[in-house]
Amino acid sequence: PYFYDNGPSSTNGNMALFSISEDTPVGTQIYILNGTDPEEDPVRYGLTFEKGSTEYFRVDPNSGNVTLIQELDREKQDEISVHVSITDGRNKVSSIIYSAIHFTDTAPGSSIYRVQAVDKDMGSGGSVSYYLQTSPFTKFTIDGHSGILRVKLGETLDFETTPTHFVTVVAKDGGGKYKGKHQVLTSTATVTINVIDSQDMPPYFVGTPYFGYIYEVSVPGSEIYTVYAKDGDQGNPNPIHYFIINGSDGVFDINSTSGCITLTTFPSLLKNELSFVDSMTAKCPGPVAAKQDYDVTTVTVRVVDLNNHPPTFYGENGPQNKFEVTMYEHPPAGEILRGFKITVNDSDQGANAKFKLRLVGPNRVLRVVPQTVLNEAQVTIIVEDTSGIDYEKGPTLSFKLLAVEIDTPERFSATADIVINLLDTNDNIPKFTSEYYIARVPENSPGGSSVSSVTANDPDSGSWGEVKYTIYGSGSDLFSINASSGLITTQPWTSLDAEVRSKYNFYVKAEDSEGKYSLAEVFVTVTDMNDHAPEFDEVLVEKTMIIGTPVKIEAVDEDAESPNNVIEYSIMTADPDNAFDINADTGEIKLKPYIKSMEIVQNITKQKDCKWSVVVQARDRGSPSFSTTAVINIDITEAVRPGPMAAFLMKSRDNPLKALGMVTFIISVLVGVTVLISTAMYMRNSKSNRIMPARRIIKRRPRDQQPWTFKMPVIKFTNPGEKFLITDPESSPQQKIGSPRLKPPPPIAPCLPPPPPSNARPNERPRAVPTISGALASKGSKKAKSSRRKEGNISSALVSELKMKLEQKIHENNQGYY
Repeated sequence: PYFYDNGPSSTNGNMALFSISEDTPVGTQIYILNGTDPEEDPVRYGLTFEKGSTEYFRVDPNSGNVTLIQELDREKQDEISVHVSITDGRNKVSSIIYSAIHFTDTAPGSSIYRVQAVDKDMGSGGSVSYYLQTSPFTKFTIDGHSGILRVKLGETLDFETTPTHFVTVVAKDGGGKYKGKHQVLTSTATVTINVIDSQDMPPYFVGTPYFGYIYEVSVPGSEIYTVYAKDGDQGNPNPIHYFIINGSDGVFDINSTSGCITLTTFPSLLKNELSFVDSMTAKCPGPVAAKQDYDVTTVTVRVVDLNNHPPTFYGENGPQNKFEVTMYEHPPAGEILRGFKITVNDSDQGANAKFKLRLVGPNRVLRVVPQTVLNEAQVTIIVEDTSGIDYEKGPTLSFKLLAVEIDTPERFSATADIVINLLDTNDNIPKFTSEYYIARVPENSPGGSSVSSVTANDPDSGSWGEVKYTIYGSGSDLFSINASSGLITTQPWTSLDAEVRSKYNFYVKAEDSEGKYSLAEVFVTVTDMNDHAPEFDEVLVEKTMIIGTPVKIEAVDEDAESPNNVIEYSIMTADPDNAFDINADTGEIKLKPYIKSMEIVQNITKQKDCKWSVVVQARDRGSPSFSTTAVINIDITEAVRPGPMAAFLMKSRDNPLKALGMVTFIISVLVGVTVLISTAMYMRNSKSNRIMPARRIIKRRPRDQQPWTFKMPVIKFTNPGEKFLITDPESSPQQKIGSPRLKPPPPIAPCLPPPPPSNARPNERPRAVPTISGALASKGSKKAKSSRRKEGNISSALVSELKMKLEQKIHENNQGYY
């Protein structure tokens, strides 16, 4: 079994490095021994002391709880050695917890302690060797055979650095067989090495600087101040002796043992009883000469009377009511303004010397500490709001430092002026007065014309506040900027044209001498001038007008903006007169409302071709206004009503899927009829097993009859006003149907196509064309053959009659289509 090693700060484990306070009550549970057995056998704990020593602890063997049973007294015994053990009934492991004392100046390699372990086994199992648990910081080594603990060569012990060392020693036997297995048993012990301080450090004063006071009513022997010093060797300190070196002038004395400074004369005998300040030096020598055996300090003594003086501010050269410092702006928040050397003092004593400090000035920029003072304090001014210490807001900051007594009826106070002269830093970037600038420039302005002026401000002083302007970005090559004034002009060689480009945007940059900068965006609009006249595509325009449908004439004005590019149309002259109207905005020309048919047109013109002309003027709305004219020759015609199929396709032109579906349906019907006819013929012919000749008469179509044809209408696109023009291939090329168009009739399904055209000559009488049909017949009796021939003739006649009726029906339908 083995103990858990939980470290010196734990309250359970192997009790190594355990410490206890001497005022711990008897009966207190102070520790818990804790361990385990690898074979998971139950373990029991034991705790014993050396013979003849006092037993301070008791352990519960089952729980491991350690209880204090004897009162402790550190002055009598400051360390306790105890044996702790753990056993599983067969094996027992014990450790010794003890401490050792060692001096600082022990030479490296010196023997400081000897550990000893006993193994009751015989032979190699009873031989014991020692080693230390490895640690990279250990200053000790142990002899493996003798157990002598020594300081490592090259190592020194220093009480001021590490007053206590803990070393874990492992005792190991030579090993042997147990129950047929070889095993080596070990035990550990922790050695506590307390380093005793040696006299290698000088004494030092505590609580410096020292200030003392004398009342005007004080008498000789009055205590003024007590200085206090410590020996630097705290482990083994020596007594301190005090004495005054100089500065007392027979007025003060000091107790060499206590350090108490007393008055040796009456204050009234002093030359300046109200503001006397005396300095003296106290020396505290050490009894052992080492590096340095004394320390020196200064004690300042002031003679004060009763509460007849207000608080007073002191500078480096005495009382002062104005403190001034020069510093850079924007110190970090929390920084102490070390340029001020201010001490505040109230020469009174006790409650009369208690006062408050307050800083009056810009709110929450600075604060003063301490805020409450008794007698005297060093005044510290701390930055609270760094943004308030800004050179640009003012190169000088002024405050009032007030010290006001608290609990006195006189309420004496003192005031000091705090002046801070600020030095500027480059803490600002140039800032434009606007994030973007909008400018308008007339087109065709001469090169070098002013466009806009940008302004950026940098509140920093000197060269840091000088701003330089530059320009860059897409479109900036046509412009330039004055580096000092920020005036933006066009390049000398530039002439802006709104028709070429009317919008420009680019960036301007304001930069100080250290490269800090900001950006703003400039938007330039080139304003349009009316420098273009409207233009028609052609001076002479040919148009065809369907009665009831307007024609459109269009002119273009290349000016960039309204109203310069807004065109008004008007009719200057027309032939015949008073026959046309024109839309002034769109340029659509239409006949007067009373002209509704070609008859009226014929009555007006008395000409067969019906071609009229009109002179149209296009004028812009700019100032000054420009205009142009064009001659429009208009051929007047009348709309032609399309056939059923053309009407259906016209109606379905916006829905091509509908037309495709109808064509698919017609083809499906034709295929179905063909299948039915073929099936009927096959059924009739299958009753006969041989081919029987049959005759049918097919009338030949007269030559002058036109063959059946199906032609898709031709759709032509002209302009947005006339989306569709339908050309009838059989009509004249001039006959077009434009938009708006007449409402087409409901769609009519096309009829079946006529039979193929014949090549009959004109005036030739129709004649019968013989055809042959038959059926297969097997060999048999003459009677059977005769019977089958008769049935075949009947079938052939029925099929011929059905075909003739179908062809006649198709022909009639096609006649209605044409």
